[in-house]
Amino acid sequence: MHIPDGYLGPQTYLTTYAVSIPLWAVASAVVKRRMPLSRVPLLALSAAFCFVIMMFNVPIPGGTSGHAVGSVLVAILLGPWEAVIAVTLTLVVQAMLFGDGGITCIGANSLTMAVLMPLAGWSVYRFMISKGTPSLRRQMVAGVLAGYVGVNVAALATAVLLGIQPVLCHDAFGRPIYCPYGVSVTVPAMMIGHLALIGIVEATVTGFVLSYLYRTDPNLLGWTSGTTSGPVPPGRWQRLAIGLVVLVLLTPIGLYLPIAFHSGASWGEWGSQELEARVGFVPKGLGRLETTWRAPLPDYSLEGDKPSTLFRRALTYTGAGLLGVLVVGSVTLLLRRQIAGRDPSR
Repeated sequence: MHIPDGYLGPQTYLTTYAVSIPLWAVASAVVKRRMPLSRVPLLALSAAFCFVIMMFNVPIPGGTSGHAVGSVLVAILLGPWEAVIAVTLTLVVQAMLFGDGGITCIGANSLTMAVLMPLAGWSVYRFMISKGTPSLRRQMVAGVLAGYVGVNVAALATAVLLGIQPVLCHDAFGRPIYCPYGVSVTVPAMMIGHLALIGIVEATVTGFVLSYLYRTDPNLLGWTSGTTSGPVPPGRWQRLAIGLVVLVLLTPIGLYLPIAFHSGASWGEWGSQELEARVGFVPKGLGRLETTWRAPLPDYSLEGDKPSTLFRRALTYTGAGLLGVLVVGSVTLLLRRQIAGRDPSR
């Protein structure tokens, strides 16, 4: 769902920035008003978790792949506006450092994965747990359904943004200038894979992590309902950080699976050469914007474009995961005063 540079025209990507920037401002104000400094480490870990979970690419029938996002889980743990901040920071690091998603499309990718997805999922979760007596089973069912709905809302929004490009931007001969596929192609192409597979992956990840935390440290989950307060013991951050490192060490699974099943990049994330092979031409606007930003470590590779063995690629993929976690977590912690405010009582 990371829309690359060149797939959206200025009419669309500037509009998504115009919509996203006020939402970022609202999220910042809400988080600054209600998040104590003691909770910022959980925000940093949540952002890092989203970064890592997006590295686990899952093959989709038809030759493409997809991944979970994790933003609904963050919304359940910390709140929807906190999720907006955490996932937006993640998307910025992915685009700037690894070229995963375009610089021109940060507003669009944030709107789909950092705004619509957590807000939709969180709304489903709160609705579900408000019906009947609270219980672990109800919480799990609500979390699973929230994850499934949230990621599919984001996928649909992405499909629509891509699909309207041929109508909005085309040359005198009717040839698309940016994304060449209309909504009749983008919506089914995105939604079939997400409804049938990626939604289940997202739901499973959300349910599994919630179940683990409910059984091991339910105090971490009381924040959004207002049932917990005060500082969180450092030992809890350490356990979560260790779990995150273990997850990073498993990221080569996200590299091996697409290779094993002969799956390519996620739908709509192709470079100009691969797109030309699919449609027979490179839209001129796409070709122009594709080089807007040269990421220093494209495709999560620490070796650049140098050829390497699969084992070496796995090592560099893991290294990129560790680097990304450090950068995302560090940026969040460096901004802790801006995120949580300066009131020492909080």
